[in-house]
Amino acid sequence: MEEVTLIPNKAIDIKLEADVITPDSFAGKSAEEIGMLSVWQGPTTYPLSDFFEVTGNAGSSAAETLIRIKGDAMRIKRIGEGMSAGKIEIEGSAGMHVGTGMKGGEIVVYGDADSWAGMEMLGGLLHIKGNAGDHVGCAYRGKWHGMKGGCIIIEGSARHQLGGGMDGGEILVEGNVEGFCGIRQNGGLIVVKGGALRTVGVEMAGGTIVVGGKIQRFSPGFEFVSMENKVTSGETEIIGEFKKFTGDYAISKRAKGALYVSADANPEL
Repeated sequence: MEEVTLIPNKAIDIKLEADVITPDSFAGKSAEEIGMLSVWQGPTTYPLSDFFEVTGNAGSSAAETLIRIKGDAMRIKRIGEGMSAGKIEIEGSAGMHVGTGMKGGEIVVYGDADSWAGMEMLGGLLHIKGNAGDHVGCAYRGKWHGMKGGCIIIEGSARHQLGGGMDGGEILVEGNVEGFCGIRQNGGLIVVKGGALRTVGVEMAGGTIVVGGKIQRFSPGFEFVSMENKVTSGETEIIGEFKKFTGDYAISKRAKGALYVSADANPEL
């Protein structure tokens, strides 16, 4: 892979819309040509080189291009949007919409990720080594269908509405989630190794959610089915003592969502 390095060269006040930071946009370009790509700041476009020192030439294709952002990118939105191949490494935190609609390739965020990470993702891997904000893998406002494929790994915790409207793919959270995890989920797999605040799987019609910790307030539309010592979803197998519920029957009597919760952490259910 050929590597392009972006080093922030000044503090950013108004957040940037930088959907050009993808291996697809950089492929076949020299460092000078990459620096001339346009980003939005408010109502105005500027060359990328106004905000970054650009070094290195891209590969001949997206698959042969690695983009390394050396520094914090929390005020830079839409990094990796729609990318189909290649790799992006962010040596800091990432702004809103990182990996939105990505189709393939890999993004690694070594810090935290702001809200809407992996929104409506179709494929590839988004790996967040810190915490994530709201709406990870979610559908956008006014839409019903979120993430359809790919994998999101969060080594820390996530906030509200993780996997909202999710149709496919996998989300793994090593820590905790807050409210409305898996709201309106139709397919795919969500695994939360920690606990959840409330309303897990509300309005869920399909797919699978696994919670390894305590659910503080359990949703009333789920019915107990059985005790299970493992959860299998596609090629993923999780070993443990789980209580299996189906629902959300508060929304539809034909719901086929599966919710597995840790038996030890939730003895009262």
